[in-house]
Amino acid sequence: MSGAASSALSSAAAPLSRPAGRGASKRVLPGFNITLGFTVFYLCLIVLIPLSALVFKTFTLDWSHFWSAVTSPRVMASYRLTFGASLLAALVNLVFGLLVAWVLVRYQFPGKRIVDALVDLPFALPTAVAGISLTALLAGNGWIGQFLEPHGIKLAFTPAGIVIALIFIGLPFVVRTVQPVLEDTERELEEAASSLGATRLQTFVKVILPSIMPALLTGFAMAFARAIGEYGSVIFIAGNMPMISEITPLIIIGKLEQYDYAGATAVALVMLVISFAMLLVINALQGWQRRRSGGN
Repeated sequence: MSGAASSALSSAAAPLSRPAGRGASKRVLPGFNITLGFTVFYLCLIVLIPLSALVFKTFTLDWSHFWSAVTSPRVMASYRLTFGASLLAALVNLVFGLLVAWVLVRYQFPGKRIVDALVDLPFALPTAVAGISLTALLAGNGWIGQFLEPHGIKLAFTPAGIVIALIFIGLPFVVRTVQPVLEDTERELEEAASSLGATRLQTFVKVILPSIMPALLTGFAMAFARAIGEYGSVIFIAGNMPMISEITPLIIIGKLEQYDYAGATAVALVMLVISFAMLLVINALQGWQRRRSGGN
């Protein structure tokens, strides 16, 4: 009976085992070649074709007209304001985004979930609403501006207001990039550094900061790129005064409204090249930091 039982069990279990043949390597997704083809097609459709249209439209201008379009005093002033304000806002978000992420990860306090949800508010809030809200706060008759303007501090309709708006819309990029990395950091390394006599500052600089530096650079790059192309939240608080508080996206919109499509694409192409170059530099820094961390 025991032999018959074992034979029955083996025959019942036989259908459950699959032969290690060609059918065992079936995948849910298509193979590499088809997947790569879909990826390249999607990137071409969404990214490369629009950007190539931008380049080809710019090529309809000869060199003299292109140079005059992208180096006029008004356009140069908008470059300085757009990239300068975006860089400053990204640097501020680099510091305070790390601080917010640190508090959300390392501390427990009442209302933590509400604060965590408020970080994502600039993602969900329409940019026009953000611009109007900031203007209502910082204008001369606003809730905050009415107390600052009598002391000579004017924020709305100035470059300072543009920086504040870019800080508002860029903060979540740094927080949400750094927060999961901080959650995954090993506390044992910090405890080991502390047991070896390292101060809190030394532990942060030598142990924590190297591990989160790639995430910090990624958040900085995302906040910087987002700020360069920001339009809706800025035009309400900038004042849009030529040579003073006029951003480059507004220059492009103005050229489009004047049916100067070639001039608009020329200015946009310059912004694209500068932004791409800066992102390449930041990505190179990220790669260097990862190699340096891996070597250590």
